[in-house]
Amino acid sequence: MTLQIGDKASRTRTITDEDVRLFAQASGDTNSIHLDEEYAAQTPFKRRIAHGMLTASLISAILGNDLPGMGTIYLGQDVKFKAPVFIGDTVTATVEVIKYREDKRIATFRTTVTNQDGVLVIEGEAVVIAPAAG
Repeated sequence: MTLQIGDKASRTRTITDEDVRLFAQASGDTNSIHLDEEYAAQTPFKRRIAHGMLTASLISAILGNDLPGMGTIYLGQDVKFKAPVFIGDTVTATVEVIKYREDKRIATFRTTVTNQDGVLVIEGEAVVIAPAAG
């Protein structure tokens, strides 16, 4: 696959209570803001929020499976959390090629995640080594 500036891919997922609990177990991040309704009610968000990195992991899923796809190697990810993601939100992650150095197969992607209302919840950039064509 030869990447072109402007190539895009997206994935959409509804974040569930099970997603949040499994991510907490896998990551060890058991912060009460994610797991305890009573605690979360006392925060500025007024309810539980999903882990930022759970939401950001959708970007990894796209890069590793869709664009560029299997064999992609992450070199870096810049992530800015812009708004909370609540349990039940449907989020769409999108990656777009903004630079590509074909000789080294190094690609830079603009990465964004928006919720069902079009609110930007994550923005950043990812740099990867794209798999060899073939």
